[in-house]
Amino acid sequence: MEWTLAGLFAVSALLLIISFSSSRKASQARQEEIDMLHITNMNEINELRDMIQNIEHDIEIVINKAGIQLSSEERETLRTVLNLYKRKYSIESIAQKTRMTENEIKQILAPYITANSERRKVANET
Repeated sequence: MEWTLAGLFAVSALLLIISFSSSRKASQARQEEIDMLHITNMNEINELRDMIQNIEHDIEIVINKAGIQLSSEERETLRTVLNLYKRKYSIESIAQKTRMTENEIKQILAPYITANSERRKVANET
C-alpha cells in the first residue's frame, strides 16, 4: 500500500511537471504570435508615416510651384472650412463655427463649389 501511494505521488508529480512545461510552451507560442503581430503593426505604422511624410512633401512642392503663400493660420482655417463643407455642413453653420461671415465662407469655397458643379455637368452630359 505504501509503494502504491508513493508511486501515485511520483506519477502526480511527473504529470504536474509535464503540465507546467506544456503550458510554458503554449504561453511562449502565444507570446511569439503577439510579438509577430506587434512587429507587423509597427511596420504598417512606419509605412503609413512614410506615406504621410511623402504626401506632406508633395503638398509643399505643389504650394511652392504654384507660388501660393499661406500662413499656417490661413491654411488651418481653409482646412477647417473645407472639412466642414465636405461633411455637408451649411454655409451658415460653417460661418458660425469658424466665426466668419457667410460671404467670407462663400469666397473661400468658391473654387471648390464651381469645380464640383462643373464635374456634375460633364457627368450628366455623357
